[in-house]
Formats: sequence, C-alpha cells, structure tokens
Amino acid sequence: MKTVYKNIKQLIGAYEAPTGLLEGKAMADAPAIGNAFLIVDGDTVEKFGPMDKLADSDMLDAAVEDLSGQFVFPAFADSHTHIVYAGSREQEYEDKIRGLSYVEIAQRGGGILNSADLLRRTTENDLYEMAMERLARCVEGGTGAIEIKSGYGLSTESELKMLRVIRRMKETAPIAVRSNFLAAHAFPREYADDHDAYVSLIVDEMLPEVAKEGLSDFVDVFCDDGFFTVPQTEKILAAAAKYGIRPKIHANELALSGGIQLGVRYNALSVDHLEHTGDDEIAALKGSGTVATVLPGAAFFLGMPYAPARKMIDCGLPVALASDYNPGSSPSASMKFVLSLASIKMKLSPVEAVNAATVNGAHAMGLGASHGQIAPGWKANFIITKPMPSLAYFSYAYTENLIEKVVVNK
Repeated sequence: MKTVYKNIKQLIGAYEAPTGLLEGKAMADAPAIGNAFLIVDGDTVEKFGPMDKLADSDMLDAAVEDLSGQFVFPAFADSHTHIVYAGSREQEYEDKIRGLSYVEIAQRGGGILNSADLLRRTTENDLYEMAMERLARCVEGGTGAIEIKSGYGLSTESELKMLRVIRRMKETAPIAVRSNFLAAHAFPREYADDHDAYVSLIVDEMLPEVAKEGLSDFVDVFCDDGFFTVPQTEKILAAAAKYGIRPKIHANELALSGGIQLGVRYNALSVDHLEHTGDDEIAALKGSGTVATVLPGAAFFLGMPYAPARKMIDCGLPVALASDYNPGSSPSASMKFVLSLASIKMKLSPVEAVNAATVNGAHAMGLGASHGQIAPGWKANFIITKPMPSLAYFSYAYTENLIEKVVVNK
C-alpha cells in the first residue's frame, strides 16, 4: 500500500543521500522542504520533494493524507534507556525532596540495589510485559529506535534474565532495539566488601555467557566516583574486546572520573552523561568518533549540573541526546521534553536538539545507516506533528502534546 503525505508545512531531516554523524557546526543545519510531499510505499520511503514536483501519477492507487500546517521529521533514536525494570522508586523521590543526594541514597543501599532486589524476584515474562508497556509509551512519544541496558540484575542469573527479555523485545517490538550489557552498574550487596571479586565475576562468568548466547550488542560500565574505578572498568572493557563487544560508558556523571578518556582509548561508540566535562575531556573526544551523549532528564530530576553540551558543540564534537528512561533518576519516556531541556538548559538550538536526538542518536547506538533520517529506500520512521507555527514551537511548548502520529517500521 502506497501512502502520499501532501501539503506538509515543513519536512525536516529528509536526505537524498544519507548523512553521517554530525559534528560541531554541522549540527545547526538540517534539510528542510517547505510545502512538501512524502511518499511511503509499504514500509519504505519512496521519495519526497516540494509539492510542485508531485505528479498526479504519484497518487494513483495511493492513500492520500493532507498535512496542511503540520511538520514531519525523523523519529527519535533514543540511545540510552533502562526500561527493563521491576518497579518504580518514588520512595527515593521523597528522599531527594528531603535533601539526600543520588550518592547518599546509593550508599544507604538504595538506588540501583533496590531495583536489583525487586528484579531478582520478578519473572522473565512479567519483566517483558512491563517493559513492552513502557516501550509503547516511548513509541507514542516519537521514538523509532531504542537502546535498552541491563544492570538491575547484578548477578549472573538475573543479568542474563534481563538480556533475554531485551532479546525477546528485539523480536517483537515495532521498532529497532539494541541491547547493552551493564552488569557493572553497581556493586551488589553480596560484594559490598569485595568489589574486585564482582568485577571478576563479570569478566569470568557473565561475559562468556553473554557472548555465547549473543545477548548483547554493547557492554557498558558505570565508571564514576563511588562506582567502578578506571582500572576496574578497563578490565571489563578489555575482556569484552576479546569477544568483539564494543563498549559504551556511563562516565563523568558525578565527577571527573577518567571514564571519558578511557572510553575514547577503547573506541567506545559513545560516552554518556558527561555532567562533569572539562577541556581535557573535550580534547580527548575531539576527532575520536566517540559520540558525546548527554541526558538532561537525569540532570533535571536529580537537580545536578547539566552537561556542557553547548561548549561541546562549539568545540566541534558530535553530541547526542537520550532520555535515560529509568526508575531512579529519569522516570520519563518523553524525548520531546528532552529536546526542551536541551534548548532551555543547555542552549542548543531547536535544530541542533532535533539532530542530536535523531541523526546522532542513531549513530550512538550503531544505527546510523538505517535510522535517524528520512531517506529514499530507508524504512519509514517519522513523526507527524499537529499543526504548529514553527519547528521551534515543538520544544518551546514543552508540556503541549504536539505529536499527531508516529510512523514506525523496523
């Protein structure tokens, strides 16, 4: 079935020849066609252009949708989420209101450890059902590709359980799903006094099983103050490299941890969070091909400093935006709100924010050759807005529901 979308007020992010990762000043530009048409044949983009190039023959035997006053742009590529979890953590929300920090809650045995306790008691099927409900909310909010991390199991059995849930989601979800092995998310209670032994468990027992079953596209480590040290992180990344599993790193959320430099050294696809990033970190990232992924939803929820994304872009880095959707520090699926935070708090232009959440987000999870853009021959993955005056209005009106329809195909 062919569908012709006509009279589009503006078609954003449609490339005749797909673009690569956008760095620095290139992030400020996106192709835009006013008064446009877009033709989708089945699940694939056929062609697009200005309305005066739409022929009568293009509309033969086609469904026609009139999008007067509406915008179309690529579906979001959310490269950092933790949506496989067993329960919410609103009790910690109240702790935060009373003044406890993220680190203090973790030191009291809360945070990730609370999620791990509950997940270990939850069946694989129940986890799958809950995660698919969350995924549906992500898609409703415009997400067309997503990365999901483990990290709430913290034991071999439970980490494998999480990854098997993600594998099942890959098979059944309406969008592209990538998996990330994050057993190095926190130290479980049983290893509270012997952190190195837990690192050895990850390297000697978990990783071989993950590789044997082909359960993960990436490996991740929370390399930060109070969590995994640089030497511990390096041991995990070196072991993963033997299995050909590429790293992504939680880095510099809480301190100048050295995680960014280590990630670059190990050719990490992305380093994520980056709230504490200085000149040395930016210099390490420059020209490395590692994507600087920032998560303003977490900074907002935790009341932490925002990553210096404006400075990163001005220095020529490729920046991606992701939701960090999780029960403890960013309980939101809304990439639209992430765009708003990126502009309001990080001073990204609306176009830069869209590029960070689409083109660069796709590259940050290895999907840059298939997602994050609208291109002939690519699967159709895009957002249709309600009528609005400009692209900037989408993130300006930060609580207004402006998405009319999300078209997704794997």
